Formats: sequence, C-alpha cells, structure tokens
Amino acid sequence: MTETPSATRKRAPIWMMGLTNATFGMMGGFSVVTMPQLLAADGVSGGHIAAITSSIISPLFFVSFLSPMLDVRFRRRTYALIFGVLTALATAFAILRHSDPLMVVVLMFSGFTAASFYQGAVGGWMGSLIDKQQDSILGTWFNVGNVGAGGLVIILGGRIVLHSSPVVAAAFIGVILLLPMVFFLFIPAPPPDKVLAGESFGRFFREIFSLLKRQEVLIGLAIFVLPSASFALTNVLAGIGNDYHASPNTVSLLSGVGSMLAGVVGSFLVPLLAKKIPLRPLYIYIGIVGASFTLSSLLLPREPWTYGVVFTGEIVFQALAFTAANGIIFEIIGPDNPLAATTYTVLIAVMNLPIIYMGIADGWGYDRGGLVGSFAVDAGLGMTACIFLAIVLRKWLFASQPIKEHA
Repeated sequence: MTETPSATRKRAPIWMMGLTNATFGMMGGFSVVTMPQLLAADGVSGGHIAAITSSIISPLFFVSFLSPMLDVRFRRRTYALIFGVLTALATAFAILRHSDPLMVVVLMFSGFTAASFYQGAVGGWMGSLIDKQQDSILGTWFNVGNVGAGGLVIILGGRIVLHSSPVVAAAFIGVILLLPMVFFLFIPAPPPDKVLAGESFGRFFREIFSLLKRQEVLIGLAIFVLPSASFALTNVLAGIGNDYHASPNTVSLLSGVGSMLAGVVGSFLVPLLAKKIPLRPLYIYIGIVGASFTLSSLLLPREPWTYGVVFTGEIVFQALAFTAANGIIFEIIGPDNPLAATTYTVLIAVMNLPIIYMGIADGWGYDRGGLVGSFAVDAGLGMTACIFLAIVLRKWLFASQPIKEHA
C-alpha cells in the first residue's frame, strides 16, 4: 500500500526532514570559512583564496550530469548514506594532510562532490514526501540545516582545526558530519523507480526537455542562473579578515555566530514574507535590497566589529535568498515525483552556478581594488541582474499564478 503524505508527516516531522541537510551545511561552512582561514594563515592572497574556494565548491554545478543515478537501483536513503560517509572521510583526510596544499584541494574537492550528491539525494527524498502546501516550510528547515549547522562547524571546527592536533580535529569533524544521518532512522524511504539506470539517464534528459517547455520553470532558471541573489561574497569574507583587523579566532566566532543566528532568522522570515509576496518576485526583492546593503557597508570603518556586521548581513540575505529558492524548487518538484532527486539536483546546480562564477569575479575584483573592488563587483552585478529580470520578465515574474504541479 502506498503511503500518503499525511501518514508520512506523522512519522517524519518537517523539521527533522529539513535537518538532514545539516551534513551538507557543515561541509559548506568548513569549505568556505575554515579552509580559507587555513589558506590565509599560509599566506595565500584573498583573490587566490576566492578562486580556490570556488573550485572546491564547483561540484555544486557539475554533479547534475550524474544525478539520475540517485533515482534508480537503490533507495535515496542508501545513496545519502554512501555519499554522507564519503563526505566525512574526505574532509577528515584533508585535515590530516593539511601540510600538503595540493592534496587538501583534491580531498576537499572530492568531499564537496560527495556532499553535493548527498544534498541531491536527501533533497529529492524529502521533496517527494511532502504535499504542495509544505514547500516553503521544508525549504525553510532545509536552509536552517544548511546555515545553522554550517555556523556550528565554523565556531567549533575552526577553533579545533586551528588549535588542536590534526588527529583530534579530523575525528571531530568526521563525526559531526555523520550525526545528521541519524534522522534517517525515522524517515520513510520509498523504493526507487523500477527502471534501469540507462533508462533513467534517458528519462533524465527527457525530463529536462519537458521542464524547458514549462514557462514557470524557464522563469525560475533565468532567475537562478543570473547573479540576482547569490551573495557569493560570503565565500570571500573568510579569507580577508585581515582587512578588518580581525584575528582568525574572531573570524571564526563572528562568522559562526552570524551564520547560525542570522541564517536561521533569515530562513524563518521567508514563510512570513511569502504570505504577502510570491516567491519568485520575493527572490528578486531580496537580491536588490541585499546588494544595497553590500554597497552601503563600504561606508563602515575597517574594524573587527564591522566584519561581524558585514558577514552577518550577507548571511541574512543569502539565507533569505536560499530559502526562497528552495521553496521555488520544491514547488517545481511536486509530490510523488519519481525523478525528484534528479530534478532537485539540477535546479540546485543552476541556483548554485552564480555562487561559483561570482566567487571568481569577486576575487578578481579584490585583487584589483581590495574590498571596494570586490564589494562593487558583487553588488553591481547582482543589482544589474535583478533590474534586468524585473524589466524583461515583469509580465511573468510578478504574475500571481502558482507554479503548476509536476505532470
């Protein structure tokens, strides 16, 4: 007998389903804050750190080409377990080999690849278990798991990695990356679609083609692929704490607290705002206001407290944007979608593409103009993208019609 969404909810609270994303969030926090701190301590420039960080997180985009395997052969829970364990192992070995920069990059890249598959597996798994009315709620808890857990690993992991032996640090990071998978014991795991992997890849491309026929999806893709609300500056700030005269410990503390508090607050604001503003235009409004904040922050003095204000503010807007984007993606997936993990991974990949290329652009701006150059590039391109979308797609972007259910 097929389990109904109502029965599923009784056995798996939405908050628990969303917090399965914490493993990915912790990997992200370690990759974009703790690892850049280690690179900065080794004398690597801010611009190069931004490029290295963008390379490490680049799997966010390309894993979509292999994502069909997440929907066949095994349950999505099995894939999540496999890739979650690989994420923990790769990160732990990267800490053990911290004296070899090249090996660190290779291991972190591998770990982030596994983490991206993990997110695709749990995203498709959880997204296929809920009804339409729960899209924004699951999106909120998914982002809470992302930024909240990321902030925790920044605060605790940063101090341990910088001040403990490699063995202790590796063991600590490895264990906490595995902890969110305990929730898997309490969440139903539907069996995979009864098709061969080869057929799934064929269905994957047919699914993409069918998605591209839907107006709502095309609008969503246009919003995501442009840097309208990427706030990639958060991936640069961890490596340029010296510009604010902030010590590594201060960077860890302010970044971690900012990630947890601001990220969680920003995430929970979206369901409230979504009652008044549809998710698509809300995403654009977040980008415009956030870009204005980025530019205005240049007027603040270069002090450690300013770093906290800037990082916290950027995280608030990034959390707002990611939560709204997750809600849009879950709307597109719809309930009982046999290719839910594939669809989720592809849309997440497109959403994360600006974070990758904007990280490189922000680093280019920093190398040529310091903080002003980096902030101007990030905010300028983001604001331009939002205005462009608001003008060109105004008729569709601000329409009140809901996104259609998956056919």
